[in-house]
Amino acid sequence: MISMSEHEIAAAGYHAVVSATGAGLRVLRRGGVALTETWAPGTKPPLAAGLVLFPWPNRTRDGRFTFDGAAHQLELSEPELHNASHGLVRARDWELVDAGEAFVEQAVEVGGEPGWPFPLRHVVRHEVGPDGLTATHRVTNTGTGRAPFGLGIHTFLRAGDAPMDDCTLQVPASRVQPVERQRNLPEGPVRDVTPEEDLREPRGLDGLWFDTPFTGLAREGDGRARCWLRAPDGTSACLWTSAELGWVQVFTADPRNDKAYPGRGRALAVEPMSCPPDALASGDDLVVLEAGASWTAQWGISGVLPS
Repeated sequence: MISMSEHEIAAAGYHAVVSATGAGLRVLRRGGVALTETWAPGTKPPLAAGLVLFPWPNRTRDGRFTFDGAAHQLELSEPELHNASHGLVRARDWELVDAGEAFVEQAVEVGGEPGWPFPLRHVVRHEVGPDGLTATHRVTNTGTGRAPFGLGIHTFLRAGDAPMDDCTLQVPASRVQPVERQRNLPEGPVRDVTPEEDLREPRGLDGLWFDTPFTGLAREGDGRARCWLRAPDGTSACLWTSAELGWVQVFTADPRNDKAYPGRGRALAVEPMSCPPDALASGDDLVVLEAGASWTAQWGISGVLPS
């Protein structure tokens, strides 16, 4: 059941709505202009839009992984493909920790689910201000042994009312993890982007399709990597990530693949991630916390409006 509970925050011309279910970012606007795709309150977010993916993002092959010598079997949330997909918390209601006019802080705990014995507490704070939306994630190992995890956020960007195919996309990534298309699992080692995959300069999205994990993100002087979706009228949505989120999954919702975004057809997800698909099994960029230790990461979205 999807909770009707959600939290509105606003400041400096930005307005956001964050759901209790999955800590999902349901709305982000600047001056009334949409910077993310949305969905009706109290309904299931289409294509996991806006939801937090934890304690792993993307897919775990056959739901199996080994950590510190012990084998684990996760529930197969994608049974038709025999994958454990997108973690444990996207359909759960997060507890309200604190809130104000411009921020909301929510928390969830995992540990004891089938295949997941690792106790972790995850607190996320969404806050809006002059620089847009900032989301701060803090994960703490509340158990007595080491604990692995990964984090992703299934963010769909939007540049006002412009159709996606009228926009350009820029992602400062030099490397890519190839995936096989049937199950969206890693296929071969990380490699340099090909010309067809290269998004380091703005590219028109008409005719392009992606479901691709990118890494090798170029960072600016403040340590952030920035991805840009730009509309012809100058409206732009910029998604940035801190160094702890070293991956970005670019996904095109497309009716031709039976994955249309309701009311929009083609739509674009740019998803910050700490690790690639199947990281629980491969160990690639997997976060491992000692007992009592914490880890923090940030991402955010700002908007540029036509002058």
